Amino acid sequence: MTNLTIALDENIIRQARIRAIGEGTSVSAKVREFLAQYASATAQPAPVKPVKLRVFSGGSGLAPGIDPSSNKSYLEAMGD
Repeated sequence: MTNLTIALDENIIRQARIRAIGEGTSVSAKVREFLAQYASATAQPAPVKPVKLRVFSGGSGLAPGIDPSSNKSYLEAMGD
């Protein structure tokens, strides 16, 4: 087994140790588990399908009903 030295925030290490103890394991074991999963992962995440958002009417400015200061109006436009 090879040793690995990493630099992490002291608070993160403290919280991780507390959680690991609660789970009956160690931070080293959790890091080994994570790195094993990370190293063996061959599948790439599925590409995100772009959302067609009708916010521009082709002329000048936004499509009718789109309020640039309202997330709700954008969400409603996505439903079309």
